[in-house]
Amino acid sequence: MILCIGNLLDDPSLSRIRQVLDRSDFEDGRTTAGWHAKLVKNNEQIAPGQEPLSELRSEVGKALGRHPVFQMAVRPLKMTPILFSRYRDGMTYGNHVDDPVMGQGEHRIRTDVSFTLFLDDPDSYDGGELVTDTTAGEQSYKLPAGSAVVYPSSTLHRVEPVTRGQRRVAVGWVQSTVRDPAHREVLFDLDTARRQIFEREEKPQSSTC
Repeated sequence: MILCIGNLLDDPSLSRIRQVLDRSDFEDGRTTAGWHAKLVKNNEQIAPGQEPLSELRSEVGKALGRHPVFQMAVRPLKMTPILFSRYRDGMTYGNHVDDPVMGQGEHRIRTDVSFTLFLDDPDSYDGGELVTDTTAGEQSYKLPAGSAVVYPSSTLHRVEPVTRGQRRVAVGWVQSTVRDPAHREVLFDLDTARRQIFEREEKPQSSTC
């Protein structure tokens, strides 16, 4: 299941995050890529060890934690540290599949679900579409700022070259409590239907025997 989730971040949060990004130092994004991804990855990421990085991770992590659709779709158990990437001046990320396991030692996690959270307005840059390639064909995503694409980490995907402006995103990987993507989709559909029935019928009255 590939899902677009809107309004993960509101305008004040986006403004704060952009201000932090504007004053942060970036480094070559290939430092965090697997051996195969290094061959096709051309972007920048916030260098580790900076105090603003902790601030950004906390802001986005809290937003993901309180968003009901993200929680229903992903059912997170563990999450990698969130990365903040920047694409500009023709930068791109060729076709690749995310590593099935990330981290080191006791912090290693199985990557079941990936997400890309857009931080810049789509009209502020050209190119930069996230393109997924599945059995249903290719699908392109360039969402409003504050919205995210959530997809199985086994999905073949790429980022098209940015030809104007800059594309900044928060990306992360999640180990779900439900490993099988088909099972996650069934549970998501059931939860969605249950919520729709509850909203339509309103809260059921307590019955007495």
